[in-house]
Amino acid sequence: MDALSLFGLFAVTAMLVAYALEDRSHWFILAFAGACALGSVYGFLQGAWPFGLVEAIWAGVALRRRHIRRR
Repeated sequence: MDALSLFGLFAVTAMLVAYALEDRSHWFILAFAGACALGSVYGFLQGAWPFGLVEAIWAGVALRRRHIRRR
């Protein structure tokens, strides 16, 4: 397994863990947004730009959800 694959595995695992814990704190929503951003970077580095684009959108959606939840 090369470094790029390990990075992708880390990003997706972080997304899963943060998503599972979102109900506990708005900080996990922020962690999910960050993990989505990492997933986006992975997608673009891998050459799968549609995946990278969708993950970037998910990061934005998560940031918006965190903003709404903090109110």
